Amino acid sequence: MTVATIAFAAAAGATALAFSTTVLAWRLRARLTKLSEGYKSRLDVQHTVLGELDAATLAFDEAFVAIEGETVRLVWGDETLKTIADAFRIPFSEEVAPRVIEGLAGSSKEAAEALKRLIAEGQPCRFEVFTEAPRSLMGSKTSGLTLLVEGRATGATAWVRLAIASEHTSLSSGPFARMADLIPAPCWVVRDGQLVWANAAWLKAVDAQNVEQARSEQLGLDRSAEALVVEAAEQHVRREGFRWLTIHGQRRAFQVVAEPLGDAYVCAYALDVTESEESREALKRHAKAHDDTLDHLEDAVAIFGPEKRLTFHNRAFEILWDLEPAWLAERPTHGELLDRLRQKRKLPETSDFVTWKAQELEFYGLSEAAPDEMWSLPNGRSLRVVRQPHPLGGLLLLFSDKTGELTLKAQFNSLIQVQRATLDQLTDAVSVFGSDGRLRLRNAAFDAFWNLSPDDLAVNSDFGQLTALCLPLVHDRGFWAELKARVTDIDPLARAPQLGEVRTSDGRLAQWRTQPLPDGATLVAFSDITDRRALEEAIEQRDVALTESVRLKRDFVANVSYELRTPLTTIVGYADLLQRQANAAEADPAEIRRRGFLNAIQAASQELARSIDDVLDMAQIDAGEMSLSPSDFNLSRTVAAALGRQADTLSAKGIRFDYVGLDTRALIRADQQRLGQVLDHLLDYALRNAAQEGQITIRSRKEGDTLTLEIGYTGRGIPYHTQAHIFDRFVGRERGGPGLGLALVKALVELHDGWITLESEPQSGATFALHLPHQMGVGFESSELKAPIIQTPSPASDIAPVAVATPAPLSEIPATPVITAVDAEPEIAPETPVEEPNPLNLTAETLAQARRILGMA
Repeated sequence: MTVATIAFAAAAGATALAFSTTVLAWRLRARLTKLSEGYKSRLDVQHTVLGELDAATLAFDEAFVAIEGETVRLVWGDETLKTIADAFRIPFSEEVAPRVIEGLAGSSKEAAEALKRLIAEGQPCRFEVFTEAPRSLMGSKTSGLTLLVEGRATGATAWVRLAIASEHTSLSSGPFARMADLIPAPCWVVRDGQLVWANAAWLKAVDAQNVEQARSEQLGLDRSAEALVVEAAEQHVRREGFRWLTIHGQRRAFQVVAEPLGDAYVCAYALDVTESEESREALKRHAKAHDDTLDHLEDAVAIFGPEKRLTFHNRAFEILWDLEPAWLAERPTHGELLDRLRQKRKLPETSDFVTWKAQELEFYGLSEAAPDEMWSLPNGRSLRVVRQPHPLGGLLLLFSDKTGELTLKAQFNSLIQVQRATLDQLTDAVSVFGSDGRLRLRNAAFDAFWNLSPDDLAVNSDFGQLTALCLPLVHDRGFWAELKARVTDIDPLARAPQLGEVRTSDGRLAQWRTQPLPDGATLVAFSDITDRRALEEAIEQRDVALTESVRLKRDFVANVSYELRTPLTTIVGYADLLQRQANAAEADPAEIRRRGFLNAIQAASQELARSIDDVLDMAQIDAGEMSLSPSDFNLSRTVAAALGRQADTLSAKGIRFDYVGLDTRALIRADQQRLGQVLDHLLDYALRNAAQEGQITIRSRKEGDTLTLEIGYTGRGIPYHTQAHIFDRFVGRERGGPGLGLALVKALVELHDGWITLESEPQSGATFALHLPHQMGVGFESSELKAPIIQTPSPASDIAPVAVATPAPLSEIPATPVITAVDAEPEIAPETPVEEPNPLNLTAETLAQARRILGMA
């Protein structure tokens, strides 16, 4: 193909293309024109529809928002969206739609979750949102809005319709709000943990002026109350709780109630229950005090509830029935308790326990207390059972142990019978009158004394009536008036014990006496003392006669003693004279015999003089005229002096003498003369009864405040039948007694507030023990002891008593070592003894014993 051909073909093709293009363009233009006209027509229709929709939207306060991914745009409803933005406090701008959606999501968790599911998953949603807006933004009438939020998804676009369901005033205004403000209980509404409304009582309780202040300062009644509201919101259930809250410095009790309102709101209110709580606490304290009181009762108490279970028991109930506290704590039924007690054999014995148990359980239907009943238990106890209905339902049981009371009552009745029998055995007329003057008790002697019969006393029991019956025997009405005053007068002085005498018309002398009794009664007793008074007069006459006889006896003894002493002195004097002459004459056998006679006369005269002195001393003691002259003196010297006076008898019978006891310097407190007299009599009795070449021992010791001085001898003892009256007076030697000597010894020792005892076995000697008290504080001699000088008169000199001089220091007296006292140190004698003079011609053994007594050995 040539170039021209190609060029022609290309030109033809281009022309054809241009033509076809033109034709196509014309046809397309025609279609486009037609379509444009159609679209214009339809656009006009749509504009009309949109205008109508916009008008409808404005009329219904709605706005549509489209959400595509991250883009949020307003489709229509500018005014509505602006109102909503003002309610959420969002400034109006081109980006207001996204912020409104954020505000909806932040209004509550439910709203956030619903919008999230709508955008992410396309799930439709519908919920309401309430907004509380300031009046400065919303005007005087639009301070709060309720939005109806509805969401749908079409493809990738989520559509949200915002409709103002109601444009109303705030929750803080309106009739219901004003009514809520008048409620005295605090009330408030919370949305998502934020306070949205509160009444005046709540604001006053938290010291807030308004809700905004409370919200900004995060004020609240109490954390525990707020926690209760949170629990109600989270769990969507009603929550109640008791809280103690401090309101205006006062601690008050509140019952807090939190009630969920839909998904977002919680309404809470607090009811002041302080008074009821205080009443409840007072009731609890009262119940506890009542239980404590019952627990301290000695009677056993048990309370069973309406369901017949044990609700209370005291400690006495456990002790009475010996039940375990753990078992009682399980609240057993009444029937179980009876079964348990039957097992323990602590219920009354019955042949039909089932019937008895059923009867016990029937007491639950009581309307008033049942009669008391006595139970006799197998262990011998007696119980009083009280059953009464409990005010709160159930049954109260009271068990009183009457065993002791019944025993005491039986003993009391027995005692009364014994007393009546005892009174009937009395010879005195005894009667008991009450404070009302009526006779309560009398004995048989009362009826016999006043010549009354039981029939008279049965009718006339008043004191005045008894007086009329007794007037024939005692006519003095003044006496009966005074006696009635003693019985019925309430004055303590008038009811004091009184004693008097009255003579009856039949010649009897009666002694009456009144004695008030502890119960207010008065005992009146009459005694017939006629015989007794006669006997007393006779005794008084005999006493006067006896006193006169004693005086005559004392005078007789004094006169006789004086009359005896005069010739006795003459006898002693002439005997002494003859003794001197005999001693001066040559010693032929006849003269020696005459000297023996004279010695016997002198000895008998001395014995008779001493007996006369003993009789005078005893008479003086009987008359109470002897007085002691106690002093502190050396006991050893007194014993040595007594030994010297018995030296001849000691030598004649070859009796050994021993003294063991106190330190030779020790002092005692007594009457030295009378104690020497006691020693003389005891040594004389010992010498008479000691065996030939026997032994006499004197021991002394101090035990506390008492000095014990023992005089014992070996030889024939004192027969048992004689020991009983050895110290009696005038028990002569022919009857085995010592004469008057030991009786005088006992009397002198008792004058020292002491006593004397005797220990003796037949053929084993005897020991007399003197006990002299009041020795406390007596010490030792301060001066050194000197050697004794024992002298006796020469044959040509006058007869004189033996004298003991003051002993010399122990170091100057040679002797063998002897312990002379219980607490004395032994003295070591020199090797070469020095001979001592012996003017009494004592044996060496007797002289050594005397030296030991004085501490010289």
